[in-house]
Amino acid sequence: MSFTPGPSRWSDVWLVTASRAVSTCGDFLAATALTLALQSAGAGGLAVSGLMLAATLPLVALAPLTGWLADRVDSRLLLVVAGLGQAAVCLALAYAGHPALVIALVALLASGLAVTQPVLSALVPAMVRAEDLPRAAALNQTAGTLGALAGPALAGVLVGGFGARLPLLLDAASYLALVAAGLLIRTRRGGGRRRAQVPAPGTPAAPADGWRLRRDPLLVAMITTIAGVIAAVGAINVVEVFFIRDTLGSSATMYGLVTGAWTLGILVGAWLFARLARRLVDDGRLLVGYLALLAGCCLMVLLSAAVPSALLLVPVWLLGGVGNGGANVFDNVLLARRVPEVVRGRAYAALTGSVQGASMVGFLLGGLLLEVASPRLLVAGCGVAGLLVIALVVPPVTRAVRAERALAGVAAAAPAEARAPRPGGVAEPAGPVDPAAAAELATPAPSR
Repeated sequence: MSFTPGPSRWSDVWLVTASRAVSTCGDFLAATALTLALQSAGAGGLAVSGLMLAATLPLVALAPLTGWLADRVDSRLLLVVAGLGQAAVCLALAYAGHPALVIALVALLASGLAVTQPVLSALVPAMVRAEDLPRAAALNQTAGTLGALAGPALAGVLVGGFGARLPLLLDAASYLALVAAGLLIRTRRGGGRRRAQVPAPGTPAAPADGWRLRRDPLLVAMITTIAGVIAAVGAINVVEVFFIRDTLGSSATMYGLVTGAWTLGILVGAWLFARLARRLVDDGRLLVGYLALLAGCCLMVLLSAAVPSALLLVPVWLLGGVGNGGANVFDNVLLARRVPEVVRGRAYAALTGSVQGASMVGFLLGGLLLEVASPRLLVAGCGVAGLLVIALVVPPVTRAVRAERALAGVAAAAPAEARAPRPGGVAEPAGPVDPAAAAELATPAPSR
């Protein structure tokens, strides 16, 4: 939907990118440090599971509220207040001793993240022109990935040399990057602002009033697919350490090399497919490409179950990560194109909540299934399950794409004067045809 009507504000994009890299590094730094601290203090698996749940559950449970806040409250105010709040929570975590208190504070920390994620995600499309969005999304993806890579490594060094307190104090300082970004970024949204609607090429015009995610079959299919795939394949995050270390008999160093290959692939894929996303002005083709990339990820997981050694996993997972990075860019571009600017925060919060909720399901399934099946069999099962999810959504996606193209054909055939732009600058089709009607022509994927 709407993007900036003038030149892209790359200085703002770089501010968001830098703040996300620093804060993400701090997130993973704290998570790793707390996990190591609990284990060293003699806490069992239940405490570690509670820590992971506390770090994830607020992102799911608070998604409707935080998405609404991202759209209605000034983005600068939210970033400053949330950043200061997270810094204060991290400071308290540095001196917390009881596992129950640690878990409660982690839940508070994640609540702040549930606010800042949709705010930053919705700000990026408002900073750039439609044709520059894939590059901006790739930059944002790169920042998060680099932060996720650096955080655990830095935590291991700091915890080993100084204990858990120093990493948590550094994490508290990292959240000040969000405060600085909130104060320095010129682009603002929320707080009653209404931007001029500048649709991306090839996207249908849709009024913001009364917009609902469930009325857009393409977005419903996208979010349903990613949630289903993550729930199916997410168990690999629990299984992989047993598969690589026990089944394949590899060292901890090789385990780090294999898992790092997927992350490296995400970086490569984000930039490789950013160019393609810019050329795919048709949303239907973008969604088809998205499904193909997810299918490639699942196929690589399936193939990895057949490798005889961990070294052969490196190229397989590198390719899987490439597809993962490309899919991340595609879903960001598709969401930004189709969602009106004034409700974009809610849409990004819904996407984040679906992904995190599906991750929780994957973690749970992985832990339970390891009790009854071998790691190699579970890796293969994750790949097959992911491919089945994608196969199930192909028919409704095909119908949704055809319905939208039929609607676009009706609009194109209407008299030119009936499609004249309104004062707001958005051309509308003649007659009663609207995007909600397109949704009625198709059978969308199951609602989230």
